[in-house]
Amino acid sequence: MSLYNIIKRPIVTEKSSLMKEQSNAYVFEVEKSADKVLIKKSVEQLFNVKVKSVKTLIQRGKYKKYGKDTGRTKSWKKAVVSLSDGKIELFEGV
Repeated sequence: MSLYNIIKRPIVTEKSSLMKEQSNAYVFEVEKSADKVLIKKSVEQLFNVKVKSVKTLIQRGKYKKYGKDTGRTKSWKKAVVSLSDGKIELFEGV
């Protein structure tokens, strides 16, 4: 698995914006098979920053109703990446 394929997209919500301002932590959707070491290497290489810690969690899929049928969206993995110093410019102005 390439380091460029580990991070799928940034998660931009009110809660993640507060985390960014208060504790310099950024939230990403990542590959489900990626571990904390790979996520740390990927963020450091992609954004040229120093990562302090990585916290991961599996976000369960939500139950949805499609007419008469009920289904479930896919589960996905979320990573909260804390930076020791520096910022990721991707989130500026969002």
